[in-house]
Amino acid sequence: MTLRISQATFSALLFFFFAAVAQAHPIPDVPVRGIFAGDGTLRITVEVEPRCLEIDPNTTPAMVPATLAALSSDQRAALCGSAAGLARRWVEFYLDPTGRVQPEFTFTFTGKNGAPLVGEEDVVVLTGEWRTPLVPALTGWHIRATEAAELSVVFQNIVGGEVLDRLAVLFPGEKSFTLDLAHLHSAAGDGWHTFASYLREGFLHVLPEGLDHILFVLGVFLLSRKWRPLLAQVTTFTLAHSVTLALATLGIIHVSPRIVEPIIAASIAAVALENIFHPRYTRWRLLVVFAFGLIHGLGFASALGDLGLPRGSMASGLVGFNVGVECAQLAVITVAFLAVVWLRDPVRYRRWVVIPGSLAIAAVSVWWTISRIAGALK
Repeated sequence: MTLRISQATFSALLFFFFAAVAQAHPIPDVPVRGIFAGDGTLRITVEVEPRCLEIDPNTTPAMVPATLAALSSDQRAALCGSAAGLARRWVEFYLDPTGRVQPEFTFTFTGKNGAPLVGEEDVVVLTGEWRTPLVPALTGWHIRATEAAELSVVFQNIVGGEVLDRLAVLFPGEKSFTLDLAHLHSAAGDGWHTFASYLREGFLHVLPEGLDHILFVLGVFLLSRKWRPLLAQVTTFTLAHSVTLALATLGIIHVSPRIVEPIIAASIAAVALENIFHPRYTRWRLLVVFAFGLIHGLGFASALGDLGLPRGSMASGLVGFNVGVECAQLAVITVAFLAVVWLRDPVRYRRWVVIPGSLAIAAVSVWWTISRIAGALK
């Protein structure tokens, strides 16, 4: 089989390759929690992953206990100071009717959700904590994600150890709902609000943050523009990643991101290369897409787990996130179809679109596979 690629196409491949490498991983969200334990105080916590403090957090691996142990006391103090600065820049805190307040957070190194660090692969986060008296004059509290924020902020509240169903996922410039402090213990869940928040989070996890998922969907699209093969592959992929997303979110299964992320990257390369060397649609293709869909579902579960989905909102959050992912997936396919619908000649379409497009996808994903394996072995 001979592949003919023009100089312009080769240049486009190089441009696509280097532009895509810079966005290998989405930045994690920042959870902000109001904790009411019945001791007459409001305890506000904020979690910041250390890689969010890096110049290029997209390609920086998560910190693990071994990395933390290697840091000096001065390096740890510097990270705590940087996390405090990030919290001041990205989040505004309001106590009603007092107005805006500036918490003086004390940062420590913990696991996610304030959990202790016990496993070798536990993700280390910087958890800031600030307490204020819950005086009778206070009627509510809320937060705002500033325009300077570079990722979404999650507003969540815990009363008597129970996570309230209603939460908000905020993007730069957005304000959360106000939690009524006079009726904490009767605060009802809002399934629709949670569904809408997670639907948007699922959509944005793919567009524009999930470049690896975008490339996989494009790889599926490039095999055939006919609606039956395309529909069969998309449906199979959706069913597969929905299964593992639900199982992982419910805690039934767990696979380390160090294993999942390289496999996701390799799956993209496999689909792209199959478009070049085995361009015919068969049932084997569906089995391949289903298997890779299971792996991608574990990747989605990792992102969803970072948001701290409460048990009472599990169903609405899961459905909302999954619907958001599917809407983004359909948007990618729609844009791709409109971009090439004018090229009707199948020979030219394969030579000008399928082969160079699949080669570009394969090049990026092979690089990701190597870099993610190297990162996992550190």
